[in-house]
Amino acid sequence: MTPTDTGAAARLAGVGTAVPDTSYTQRELLDLLAVTDPRVRSLFLNSAIERRGLTLPAAGPDGSRVVESQGELLRKHTRQGLRLGRRAIENCLAGTGARLSDVRHLCCVTSTGFLTPGFSALLIKEMGIDVGCSRLDVVGMGCNAGLNALGAVTGWARTHPGELALLVCVEVCSAAYVFDGTMRSSVVNSLFGDGAAAVAVTAPGGGQDADGALSPALLRFSSRIIPAAVDAMRYDWDEGHGRFSFWLDPQIPYVVGAHAEGALERLLHGTELLASDIDHWVVHSGGKKVVDSVRVNLGLTRHDVRHTTGVLRDHGNLSSGSFLFSYQRLASEGSVRPGDLGVLMTMGPGSTIEMALARW
Repeated sequence: MTPTDTGAAARLAGVGTAVPDTSYTQRELLDLLAVTDPRVRSLFLNSAIERRGLTLPAAGPDGSRVVESQGELLRKHTRQGLRLGRRAIENCLAGTGARLSDVRHLCCVTSTGFLTPGFSALLIKEMGIDVGCSRLDVVGMGCNAGLNALGAVTGWARTHPGELALLVCVEVCSAAYVFDGTMRSSVVNSLFGDGAAAVAVTAPGGGQDADGALSPALLRFSSRIIPAAVDAMRYDWDEGHGRFSFWLDPQIPYVVGAHAEGALERLLHGTELLASDIDHWVVHSGGKKVVDSVRVNLGLTRHDVRHTTGVLRDHGNLSSGSFLFSYQRLASEGSVRPGDLGVLMTMGPGSTIEMALARW
C-alpha cells in the first residue's frame, strides 16, 4: 500500500484513557516507601517523571507498606485492571458517538499479570457487550504490545468493513512491583505507572471523528527484533521473592536507539518517504534515557517528542498503552492537518521495536 492509498485502510476513530484515582509525586513515593538510600532517591528524582497513578498496598500497623503476596498482586491486577479498562472504553466510545452495542471485536493487551479467562471475556461480562463479540487477548509481550495488537485489530477491521473494533491496553504496573531496596527493583519502581487506554478502529472510515477531529488511516506496520538483547527486558519469576518481577538492563536505551534508524528504514521502505517527511511522532514513553536515545538516533527535535515526554512526566511509563496516551494528546492538540504523515513507535522485550505509518 502506498502512502496515498487510504480509502480501504483502517482508521483510528477515537481514543480514551484512564488512570487510578490515587497518584503520587516521586518525592511522595520515596517518603511513603521510607527510601533513604541516596542512589535510589536520585534515581526517582532525576527520572523526568513528576507524578504517577499507582495502586499501593495498605499501610501496616507500623506505617510501612504491607508486602503483598503473588496472589494478592494478581487479584489487584484483575480488580484494578477491570476498573481502568472499563473507564478507558467508556471514554473512548464517548468521543466517537458509538455505543457498547456497536462493538464487534475486542482486543485486550496486558503484561502486568496473568488471568484466564482474560480481560476481554471479563470486560464483555462486566460491561454487557454483545456475547457474540469476537475477542483476542495479548498477554506478556510488554511495552511494545500495543502496536503489535493494533496490527491484529487493523487486520480484523479490514475484513469487517463498517464494523467497530476496540483495542484496550490495561496495565496495572503496581501489581508487578517488588520492594526490596535493590537498584534492580528501584529502577522499575521509579518508572512505571498504572493506566489503561482504548482506541476505536474501523475500516473504511469517514475521515473524521464525531467531534470533528481528523482520523488517521493506518497504512503499514513493521517490526524489528534484536535477538542479541533478548534478555535485556524481562518479566519473569524471581525465586528469591517468590513472585514475578521486572528486569531492565541499564544498556537498553542505547540498544534501542542504535536500532531505531533501521526500524524506520524498514517501515518506510518502498514508500519513497524520508524521516523528514514525517509530520508527527507518537513514541512510547519508555523512560528519559530511552526517549533521548531514540530522539538523537532518529534526528528528532524535543518538540517532535513533546507528547511522549509529557506523558512520561505526568504518568510515568504506562507500558503497552503509553503510545495511546501520547496519541490522545496529539489528537486533542489540533495541530494535525489533512495529508499529514505520522509514525507510531513502541519498544519492548524481545528486544523489539514496533512501528506504524499513518496518514491523516
